[in-house]
Formats: sequence, structure tokens, C-alpha cells
Amino acid sequence: MSPRSSRPHEIVERALELSRADGCVVIADEESSANLRWAGNALTTNGVTRGRTLTVVATVDGGQGTASGVVSRSAVTADELEGLVRAAEAAARSAGPAEDAQPLVGGVAASADFTDAPAETSSDVFAAFAPALGESFRQAGAGGRELYGFAHHGVVSSYLGTSAGLRLRHDQPTGTLELNAKSPDRSRSAWAGRATRDFTDVDPRELDAELARRLGWAERRIELPAGRYETLLPPTAVADLLIYQLWSSAARDAAEGRTVFSKAGGDDGAPAGVRTRLGEKLSELPLTLRSDPQAAGLECAPFVLAHASGDDASVFDNGLPLTATDWVREGVLNRLLTTRHSAALTGLPLAPAIDNLLLEAGGSRSLDEMVAASGHDGPALLLTCLWYIREVDPATLLLTGLTRDGVYLVERGEVVGEVNNFRFNESPVDLLSRAVEAGRTERTLPREWSDYFTRAAMPALRVPDFHMSSVSQGV
Repeated sequence: MSPRSSRPHEIVERALELSRADGCVVIADEESSANLRWAGNALTTNGVTRGRTLTVVATVDGGQGTASGVVSRSAVTADELEGLVRAAEAAARSAGPAEDAQPLVGGVAASADFTDAPAETSSDVFAAFAPALGESFRQAGAGGRELYGFAHHGVVSSYLGTSAGLRLRHDQPTGTLELNAKSPDRSRSAWAGRATRDFTDVDPRELDAELARRLGWAERRIELPAGRYETLLPPTAVADLLIYQLWSSAARDAAEGRTVFSKAGGDDGAPAGVRTRLGEKLSELPLTLRSDPQAAGLECAPFVLAHASGDDASVFDNGLPLTATDWVREGVLNRLLTTRHSAALTGLPLAPAIDNLLLEAGGSRSLDEMVAASGHDGPALLLTCLWYIREVDPATLLLTGLTRDGVYLVERGEVVGEVNNFRFNESPVDLLSRAVEAGRTERTLPREWSDYFTRAAMPALRVPDFHMSSVSQGV
């Protein structure tokens, strides 16, 4: 029997029937994807893929506590299903008690479409986009530009079943468009990217027009030394920094004094929750950093889908409902990431991870309008994006990385040329405290983390003293 001859919900039900463990969670992820790639103003490849991954979590009760075993495999046939279930049970029996053990999420919650066929994508998703892409090639060629890039669309239908009675399903579409324009001699480069659910709201011709403007700016080259500069961070760069901040905001780590969200000089005898910076003002701007499964255009799973346990996730929480959460509210740290286990351990509210992130501050100015207000008291920099972001110090969340595909000099409200790239050293938490303006929030594609996290909406931020620690030869 082929791996796709049984419907996903039937695979889930059969795995649960085969289980001999005290508890069992089964997640079937049905995946499909379509992509286009191009180089030098010509389409190079396109393709469609299909696949299925099955994850089984077995829990076994013992005298010392409950142990868990997790096994994930792709292309599991009906004949291999029992072996997968037994492997998860064996992993649980050979493991020690799970620190994050909790009763499986109970109830009779069931998605109305649990037994329906999985959602799928195909090359049809590019029906309107592909002709527009062809027009952008002609537009770029006429302007002396070469376009490189790719468009990817994927849909994952996740079916979650548990021995505690849950039968939940979520369909997640994810689309990304990345476009890079180069001058014929390759001396100038500019990048733009977009996130989308269905490619009906992205126009490569508009992106090419923006890239043409940036390549024009780059015709004048100016060398600048390292230092601190007034800097405009576009939404994509803000997203990359704040996603890393979110990933670093586990409550337990903070309560144990290991992160930027730990309270300095905290009393070891105080309750764990007291040893965090919750309730502390992080920004003078009315910034609200939040996640919401129902956020328009950024919709994501409204329940926990955990394929493994970690600092910010627990397989025991699978199926737990998710609701809108303000991580920072009006500039004040409001929530840290918790599982049921870490919430009980720290005494903090339950706040599981959610697969989107929005920053809002009530700003109304576009990035162009913010540029027009910049560089009047000295040079200012306009960034395109960041890459190769790495952590230097978890205690301050100091990050380092490089600028890429265009850093532009702004003088008296006008972009006057392109400058060299830099290595930066900054903490996103510290940046929030120093930002003096936030622009209009808009959906954006985080370039650095686009393989892992695409659903974001951010404003541009103005920082008066962004630290460019050294000059870089990066592109």
C-alpha cells in the first residue's frame, strides 16, 4: 500500500488503535508545495512536491512519573504503521520520567473537517502571478536590470488525534516571494521580499520598480566608517530581530536567571515568577508586541501542535487552545513563553508559543515618509535587511549580524547614495528602549528566518544610535 492510499485521519485513528501506551498523541502532517525559480530575467525551474510525515508521542506511567517517547517518520506505509507506534512506545519505556509531564489535553473537541481530504497547493496558485513575473522580466530587461529569485507556496494539513479524545485539524498555507535585482556588472544589488497566503496580493512588477529605485541610489558609492548612526530599520529587519527576541523569552530560563528577561540581582529565595522582568517598562513608545492565531492575513494554528518538547513547547500540551497574547503591552513586558509545566513551575500565566508576531505602536508614517524626516541633524542610514544573525550574549540578548543588499545614506530627507555594509552589535530589547519612532505596521517577510517563521507584521523603527560595530565586505 502506498503512503498516500489511506486518508490522514484514518492513519491517525489506526495509530491510536494500535497504541498500547498509557497515552498517545498522533500528528499526521500532509504537505504539498509548488515553486518557481528564475535567474537573469528567465524562469529556470518549477516543480510540485507531495509528502506526509507522521509523529507518534507515546506516554508511559511509572512509579517515578510519566515518560514520553516521540518518533517521526515520513512516507509511512500501512504496513510500517505498527512499527512506528511500537518504536515510540519503546522510546518512552527506555526514557526517564519526562520533566514536562502533564495529563494529555482532554475533552471532546473535534474539527468539523477532521475527516475531509487534506488541502493541497499546485502550480495553479501561480496562475496570475506567473504572467506578472514575465512582465517584470521584460520591465527589468528594458531598464538594464537582471532579476533573480524564487516563489514558494506550501500547504500543510495537520491532523491531531489523542487518546484523550481530541480530533483537531488545521490547514496552513505559506507563501514567500524573494526578488533580487542586480546591475549587469553585478556591482549593485537590491532585495525585496513578501509573505503571502495565496499569491493574489503580491505583484513582482511593483517589487521590481522598488528595486530599480534602489539600484539607482547605489550608482553613487560612499564609504563610511563604523560607528553609531541614526538608522531606519525597515519592517523585515525589525521582524528578524523581534522573532529572535520571542524565541529567547522562555519564562523558565528567565526565572532561572539565564536571559535578558531575568531580573538583575533577583533574590534566589523569591518565587520564580518574581525573578523576571515582567511588568517592567521596555520602551517609552506605546509598543505592543503580540501574537494572535486569528490575525488577518497571518492566521495560524489555533491550538498547540508540538512535535517535540523544549524550553517553549511540550508534547503533552498538544491540542491546547491558543488565544491572542500580548508579549509586550504599551511598552511594558506582559508575558513570557510558558508551557503548562513551566507555568506551574514559575507561577506565571500560561502563554504557549503562537506562529505569528505583530508589533504595533499606532504609527501612521510610511518608510518613505520616515526617510523624508531623517538626516536633518547629521547623516542617517536606511537599511534593506539583515542576515547571518547570531547570539553573542544571552544575558543581554546581544546579537551580531550583517547588513545586506543595500545600506543607503540619507541627508536632509533624501537618499544620496549607497554606503558600505556593516557588522552590527545590538540587542533587540535594548533597541526597543532607544527607538524614538515607529512607523505604520505592515505585513513583512523576515528575510533571515523565512525558512522557519513567515507570518509577521511590523513597523519601521527609527533608532538614533544604531551600533555599526565594524565595516563589512558582505554583499
